[in-house]
Amino acid sequence: MTSRPASGGGRWIEVDPTRVARWVGNFADRHGPPTTTPHAYGLLLAAPDGATAELHTPPGVPAAADLAGFVAAVDAPRRLGLLLARKGAVAVGIAVGDELEVSKVDTRYVQGRTAAGGWSQQRFARRRDNQAKAALGDAVELAARLLLPAAATLDALVCGGDRRAVDTVLAERRLAPLAARRHERLLDVPEPRHAVLVGAVAAARAVHVLVRDPERDAAC
Repeated sequence: MTSRPASGGGRWIEVDPTRVARWVGNFADRHGPPTTTPHAYGLLLAAPDGATAELHTPPGVPAAADLAGFVAAVDAPRRLGLLLARKGAVAVGIAVGDELEVSKVDTRYVQGRTAAGGWSQQRFARRRDNQAKAALGDAVELAARLLLPAAATLDALVCGGDRRAVDTVLAERRLAPLAARRHERLLDVPEPRHAVLVGAVAAARAVHVLVRDPERDAAC
C-alpha cells in the first residue's frame, strides 16, 4: 500500500484488491461506520466524524452499487493489456489476475541531448528525432503483434510511462481496437524493463482511494 498527498487536500492511497475489505474495516474503526454512495468513479464512504474515502474503480472492473459488490468485483481476476512506453523502450504484456501471461520488452538507443551549438546541435537533434521515431515505430509493431490479436478479450488496456509516447503509439490506425479499450489511468513507471512490467500489473489492479480527514488535515 502506498500513499501520496492529493491536490486540493487529503491523500491518495493505493490498496491491493485483496486488502480492500480490511482497509474499509480499519477506516470504520477509526472514523465510525460509514454510509456508502455510488458515484461515477466508484463508491464514496462518508464517516460520522466527517472523514470520507473515495474508492475509485480500477481498470476493467464493472461498476458496483454497494460495498460488498465492489470488494468482490475488484478481487475477481480480469484480463488486462499493458503498454509501457518511454523514449527508447517499450514493454507490452497481458496479465490475467496478478500474473503475466504474455510479455515482451524492446529497447532501442536514442541519443541524449547535446550541449553543442550551431549546425552540430541541429544535426544531433535530427538524429535524435529519427531515433525516437524509429523506437516508437518498433513499439507500434510490438503492440500490433502481441496485444492487437487479444484486444477483444481484454477487460481494459492500461498504459504507463510517457503520455506523449503512449499517445503516439495508440494513434496508429491499426491499433484502434486497443485505443478503444484504453483506461484513463496512466502508470508512473521508469524506463520499461521486464521487472517494471511485472510491477505494473499490481499498479494496474490497485484500488485508488482518496481519503479526506478534516481533523488530520487541520493538524497538518
